[in-house]
Amino acid sequence: MDIVLIAGLWLDGSVWTDVAARLEALGHHVVPVTLPGQGDGNRSATLADQLSAVIAAVDTMPGKPMVVGHSAASTLAWMAADARPERVALVALIGGFPSSDGQPYFSGLPVSDGALPFPGWAEFEGPDSVDLDEAARQAMAAAAIPVPEGVVRAVVRLADERRYDVPVAVICPEFSPAQARQWIDEGEVPELAKARSVSFVDIDSGHWPMVSAPAELALLLAGVAGES
Repeated sequence: MDIVLIAGLWLDGSVWTDVAARLEALGHHVVPVTLPGQGDGNRSATLADQLSAVIAAVDTMPGKPMVVGHSAASTLAWMAADARPERVALVALIGGFPSSDGQPYFSGLPVSDGALPFPGWAEFEGPDSVDLDEAARQAMAAAAIPVPEGVVRAVVRLADERRYDVPVAVICPEFSPAQARQWIDEGEVPELAKARSVSFVDIDSGHWPMVSAPAELALLLAGVAGES
């Protein structure tokens, strides 16, 4: 299956290297997207620019791809389904949930000098980072890319209700499938409450399984792709 991989905040496409190689070995065609403003040096990039990059990746695929979004980029993956509901076979969300139309893309941390810097590991103590050793933490912090304000403070726009027909797989790292179901049932994730097909898959990891558990994540994504 064709697979588009989208990393979350502060990460470029290289974070998927191990996962992508394993998926390719399993017979999938994989495109990790380096988002504008997150690896190309474009400090003026916007959310629209990032969405255009994801759509371009979808449009170059010979088949209908699975679009995988990590963390905040779960919203980008969902926006791609909104923009190309007839082209996206499946959306997989790792450790994140899509924002609704009219909501900010990300608003949880302060912007400084026109960008959102990596805030340090104190912000992610606990289940998010418990499976990352000190070497992994240092490497990730050193490679972290400040995300342009035009991305994180942008307003999400969704327009095509055919997105609700695109199947969704919620991959649950630092939270459980039961918690994810509860949040959706309680109205905290309106977009997924309207989706017609939502499945839940557990992975024993923190928030960054592509770093801490790439083999497990690749097999899980391959399994999700095989069920589509």
